[in-house]
Amino acid sequence: MTTVLVVDDQPLIRQAVTDILVDQAGIRVVGEAVNGTEAVALAASLRPDVVLMDIRMPELDGIGATAAICADPTLAETRVLILTTFEEDEYLVAALRAGASGFIGKGAEPEEIVRAVRAVHAGDALLSPAATRSLIEKYVLAAPDLALARTHRPNPAAEKLEQLTDREREVLLLVARGRSNQEIARELVISPHTAKTHVNRIMAKLYAHDRAQLVVLAYESGLLPVPGQSA
Repeated sequence: MTTVLVVDDQPLIRQAVTDILVDQAGIRVVGEAVNGTEAVALAASLRPDVVLMDIRMPELDGIGATAAICADPTLAETRVLILTTFEEDEYLVAALRAGASGFIGKGAEPEEIVRAVRAVHAGDALLSPAATRSLIEKYVLAAPDLALARTHRPNPAAEKLEQLTDREREVLLLVARGRSNQEIARELVISPHTAKTHVNRIMAKLYAHDRAQLVVLAYESGLLPVPGQSA
């Protein structure tokens, strides 16, 4: 059973999303929150598998709420899925940095929202790797401080990767390219279980909450170059 907390300050959207999810086998909506502050409190008490989070809300926005939830060690198994209109791309990158596992548009079809919730709970690859990479290239890599990844100056993200083995760096690169555990296993000729073990070990070493944060680290470190540029 996948338990879900729906967070949005608009009653109609909360109700619509809840109605979509309650009709699905294996999914149970355990609560609703109207702002980030309430979302953090309910997440702590209900410990849902997935928090479906709006970004723009009063009191505490979705980015702040996501950061608080992902930083709580008692919620290590909780995943945050951003529900957005895609109007403000920079907010999505901030959400990924805060620990969000992915994002989906408010205009998505009901079956897409259901698949997204299940995918995030299962810990699969990012919901839209290409879109996520595009956002990171546009906003994360354009930041002046992240130009360090292409210079001789110290790069904190690159230094984090030094603790990885060669095999783990291979796996991280494939994760950043949007590969699932099954695809990683096929490409590296290993079992899916071994691929999953590698991914979990990498997340533990890099203190990453999930695969989305691994993608950000891969870009920030320079491990995955921007298309058209050399590493």
